[in-house]
Amino acid sequence: MMYRIMLADDEGIVIDSLKYIIEKNFEGSFEIKSAKTGRSVIELAETFRPDIAFMDIQMPGINGIDAMREIRKTNPKTIFIVLSAYDKFDYAKEAINLGVLEYVNKPFDKDMIVGVLNKAMAEVDKERLKRKKELDIKERFETIIPIIENGLIQDLLFHEHFKENIDNYVSLLGIHDKFGYMLVIVSGKEQIGNYMRGAVPASIETQKNFTDIRLIIQDYFKCVVGSVMGNKIPVLVPYDKDELSYSKRSEIVEQARQLAHKLEDRLGISFRIGIGGVRVISAMADSYSEALACLVNSTERVAHTEDVMAGCEYEDSYPVKDEQELFAAISAGDIRSAESEASRFFDWMKNSSGGSLSDIRLKVLEFVLRAEQIAYSKGGHMYKFRGRSEYLPEVCSIESLDALRLWFLKHIESAVVMINSSNSDPRADAVSKAKEYIDSHYDQDLSLEGISRQTDISPYYFSKLFKNQTGVTFIDYLTNLRIEKAKELLADPSSTMKTICSEVGYSDPNYFSRIFKKVTGMTPTEYKDGLK
Repeated sequence: MMYRIMLADDEGIVIDSLKYIIEKNFEGSFEIKSAKTGRSVIELAETFRPDIAFMDIQMPGINGIDAMREIRKTNPKTIFIVLSAYDKFDYAKEAINLGVLEYVNKPFDKDMIVGVLNKAMAEVDKERLKRKKELDIKERFETIIPIIENGLIQDLLFHEHFKENIDNYVSLLGIHDKFGYMLVIVSGKEQIGNYMRGAVPASIETQKNFTDIRLIIQDYFKCVVGSVMGNKIPVLVPYDKDELSYSKRSEIVEQARQLAHKLEDRLGISFRIGIGGVRVISAMADSYSEALACLVNSTERVAHTEDVMAGCEYEDSYPVKDEQELFAAISAGDIRSAESEASRFFDWMKNSSGGSLSDIRLKVLEFVLRAEQIAYSKGGHMYKFRGRSEYLPEVCSIESLDALRLWFLKHIESAVVMINSSNSDPRADAVSKAKEYIDSHYDQDLSLEGISRQTDISPYYFSKLFKNQTGVTFIDYLTNLRIEKAKELLADPSSTMKTICSEVGYSDPNYFSRIFKKVTGMTPTEYKDGLK
């Protein structure tokens, strides 16, 4: 391992002596350069970037302390060893902040220089090892960042997430903004109207060059880039506000236009970019849908949803953001936020209704049905056609705003509770249902396949689930239950062995006897005699 060492002293004999000692005792380990004035040593340090520097305090022009101060600006890791013919304490206070490792008084001997150099080399080695570890960690992290980015986008777009997963992704990626918007970058061999011809070969080309494409995208936007999906690349751009100003929207469109040109120059194929509206991070699927829709509804190379009006247009006073926040909270299963946002939206309806209940009733009913639809879409609940037949008459009969608010909040909370139960393991109660069935049908011919069919779970998965939740296998549970029931029947003197055998689900008395003895350590007859 080579070290760069710089010798700074205005006496040639000192420099020659140091060179001799270093080359004699550390042959081939050092690249050595020297300077004799404060200015020349500063200039040398800028180009040579020494690991170790012997610095004389008293040099012509700029003194050693000031020279070290200047060198430290461009070489923060250089290890200084101070040479001085004077009392080192005169300089210790100033030099201590400059990272001086050791003070060597002139005249010095070989052992002194060898000792201090070994100490300095150990410090350089320690710093190099630390830097290597940092780079190794950074390299590994840079390798997994695209995986984390894609995981975040996939979970957001396909709603395959728990809030904790999103929080983890966001934390790992260092995203601090609550809001964001989606870009969709679509490739093709040629744009014809709003259609990209040659999507398949373009998607192959895009996939082949994805690493370069990702870096180009991140040159134009501080963003999270998802993997190629067909001929589309989804991109999440975090944003610190809940809406875009006109000037910011124009800036984003221009950035996207430049990005499309850059990608076309790089790959030789066509690109279009759609830009969705700002949403909370958890609602990026809506922004992505808008980004896609504005490309369908226009022929522009770059289209923003607010320019194309890809979605519904609202009256100026309508609280679009409050509605988005409400349904984002509902989808996330956040009861507290959902209730707060629902109450805020109700306040707006109250202030905007002019005293009329009819419009509020309709909106309340619309939002509750919409919230429940989200719950049903997540699974785990049975939809019944007439299950909500009382909603309309109930809402129409409410004559006060306070009562209507309570009805609204109650049903929003109920929908969120449904969503939270859907997010739990949909098979969590399967074992309980299976045990109930076994407990009431133990006298029948039961099998693992038959019981798993009752719970609509495959036999393999049901077997593992049953063992995990009960601690015993299905067969052991059934056998123990039957034996306990047999014990109860054996206590009745009038019960025959054949009757008992049949009533606990065994058709063969000899087999029943063997199982009974295996479980209890005695035959049924011995057990019955023991009771006497």
